[in-house]
Amino acid sequence: MKTRITELLGIQHPIIQGGMHYVGFAELASAVSNAGGMGTITGLTQRSPADLANEIAKCKDLTDKPFAVNLTFLPIVNQPDYPGYIQAIIDGGVKIVETAGNNPQKWLPRLKDNGIKVVHKCTTVRHALKAQSIGVDALSIDGFECGGHPGEDDIPNMILLPRSADELEIPFVASGGMADARSLVGALAMGAEGINMGTRFVATKDAPVHENVKQAILAASELDTRLVMRPLRNTERVLTNAAVERIVEKEAELGQDIKFGDIANEVAGVYPKVMIDGQMDAGAWSCGMVAGLVYDIPTVKELVDRIVREAGALIKDRLVSIAAE
Repeated sequence: MKTRITELLGIQHPIIQGGMHYVGFAELASAVSNAGGMGTITGLTQRSPADLANEIAKCKDLTDKPFAVNLTFLPIVNQPDYPGYIQAIIDGGVKIVETAGNNPQKWLPRLKDNGIKVVHKCTTVRHALKAQSIGVDALSIDGFECGGHPGEDDIPNMILLPRSADELEIPFVASGGMADARSLVGALAMGAEGINMGTRFVATKDAPVHENVKQAILAASELDTRLVMRPLRNTERVLTNAAVERIVEKEAELGQDIKFGDIANEVAGVYPKVMIDGQMDAGAWSCGMVAGLVYDIPTVKELVDRIVREAGALIKDRLVSIAAE
């Protein structure tokens, strides 16, 4: 299946694993790339540029296919060593970077001068147009359904993807609510050049996370996520648990007067406890509504092969037959 995104990134299938905190390690990234998609190492999960360099080297030992590194540019006082992380990416020979968070314009010249393709994540058309104007190569358009940070405009992909197709010139992939062949075919029909999956890849045998996390996603329905930190304009979609319900109660009680410190215990330093130790009530962790479409825990290769095979059948058997009538 060839699209503009497979041609741009040099991959076989238009299926990308996005960056996920304490999930996007070399094991998962290499498995996705070996299956014909594009895996992604999450840069800031690595504590230092040296650690990222080691993770990149590990991934290159596990695959000879293209993979990306995610860099999320955070609006915080104590900035990570972004120049160091970028140098590790350059030295490691990585040719694709997924950016997210703040505007990446400051960092683009160094990336582009080293032949690196940049895929930027956006939750609105206006932000996508801005990213296009500063020279990113492609976009990941995140609908309101997505796990993690869906932005503040609440536009679902049934609207956001066609709007993006109407406005953008560079290729984009659909993110948020992507789980299977129906997701891929639907995204292609709405103008995307592929899909970006997060939550669905967590629920695979290759994901280097605790089994409790995979089982929690498997057991969840589309009704089991919550939006937290909305009053702080840092909205995050997370899987509900005891800690999340405490956040929701505090937000309802304090309203616009809530401060980050009021919920810090439920959101800070959570990911190692959940993803590595399997403490499912340790705090809030990102999960998309797509959990309701997760029915098994296959290997990454089984999942990617199934999506591609069933997408072809959907197009040939259902859509072509409907169009012929």
